[in-house]
Amino acid sequence: MPADPFVFFQRPYPSANMVLVRGEYPILLDSGYGSDLPETEDLLKRAGTPPESLSLVVNSHYHCDHAGGNSGLQRDHGVPVAAHRWEAELVNRRDREACGVEWLDQPIEPYRVERPLSDGHELDAGPVVLQVIETPGHTLGHVSLYAPEEATLLLGDAVHGDDVAWLNPFREGVGAAHRALESLDRLSTLRARRTFSGHGAEITDLPAAIDAGRRRYEKWLEEPERSYWHACKRIFGYALMIHGGQDEDEVSPYLLRCPWFQDYARHGFGTEPETFVEPLVAEMLRSKAAGWSGGRLVALPPHNQPPPGWPSGPTRPRDWPGTSRR
Repeated sequence: MPADPFVFFQRPYPSANMVLVRGEYPILLDSGYGSDLPETEDLLKRAGTPPESLSLVVNSHYHCDHAGGNSGLQRDHGVPVAAHRWEAELVNRRDREACGVEWLDQPIEPYRVERPLSDGHELDAGPVVLQVIETPGHTLGHVSLYAPEEATLLLGDAVHGDDVAWLNPFREGVGAAHRALESLDRLSTLRARRTFSGHGAEITDLPAAIDAGRRRYEKWLEEPERSYWHACKRIFGYALMIHGGQDEDEVSPYLLRCPWFQDYARHGFGTEPETFVEPLVAEMLRSKAAGWSGGRLVALPPHNQPPPGWPSGPTRPRDWPGTSRR
């Protein structure tokens, strides 16, 4: 076994971080954004584990920044995919809700889940054994992985070192914040010397990160609009990244056709979508999530813009190849 079986890849948006568990049966947690596949393959090769040698790619959840590379790894290298059983079912039947693609307007290329996961399942990387821990909140089917012998936690979006995951009461249910808090409580009971998050640097003080997340979610329960602002900025900022920004005259038409924007405007803030465009853009500018550049609204955080021509195929589950669609 390598001296350190865990290789942490900290990645810029639109990809999420990945963790490679090296061993006789290498396992990769999360696969990044679809357009970043060449970089994903290169990172694995430089870590001494070319993609074709992976025994499994596990998704912490099915959003495109964590699962977008599944298609290429599966198609080009024969890597099987594992995910929580609820999310696996949605993906495999090509349900319109799968991956949140249509609601979020975030493209993801076709893939299938071969190994549905439940709480308590074990994944053997040889010799590292990973336990599957259900950590819902950000999504209902979110999972984290725990290596008890190595005291190592792979967290996905359950915990971040300098932020919290955005919450979606419209697709994940009004109890999302309560579930996120319960997940934090569960994770706080585990002995962990090393912890890797889905975004940001390696977490060096897990108890402090959990406490900060707990305070934030509790505040959101008291003042739900804080949660809505957080989500809107994250979702719109991500859209600006993957679309390379938007001309000034494109912003309003784009937002008004997005289901997430309509839901947050009407049911979160109690206003009509047309009247919410200007406040959201103002908040994006104030918080430095976005800025104007040459007449275009662009995302300011570091990110890799998808190259021209990507994607080249269907990116909505209802259009993926397959026979069972809803």
